[in-house]
Amino acid sequence: MLDLGSVTPSRAEIIAFAQQYDPQPFHLDDAAAAQSMFGKLCASGWHTCSMAMRLTVDHFLGQAAGQGSPGLDNLRWLKPVFPGDTLSLRLHIIGARPMGSRPEIGLTRAKWEMFNQHNEMALTMEGSFMFRRRAPGAAA
Repeated sequence: MLDLGSVTPSRAEIIAFAQQYDPQPFHLDDAAAAQSMFGKLCASGWHTCSMAMRLTVDHFLGQAAGQGSPGLDNLRWLKPVFPGDTLSLRLHIIGARPMGSRPEIGLTRAKWEMFNQHNEMALTMEGSFMFRRRAPGAAA
């Protein structure tokens, strides 16, 4: 398991993201959010994913020979993220193998878990990273 740091979104950051990418009322307006199932302004799930990606780049991918990703699976938003919540990200490597069609590239399977300051899981997702391999053709 890798601890990939933490982030604390502000009200202004939550609104700015929502204005550009997910303009639903409960991400933009306190009064509308108070009438929603969330009870108060909360971050878009896509914003939560973006914060997880930033922490992943800053504390893992930025030091690796990353070659992108073929995608994500099993994305779940389990708890709303409110302004001032502190989110911590953990990454579990759950598998690795050479790509069959490109042996110079390794495919690494991972699971992300993002927790709030109450140790409640707010986000979980699985996906794969592609990396250049140190010794192409060698066993994984």
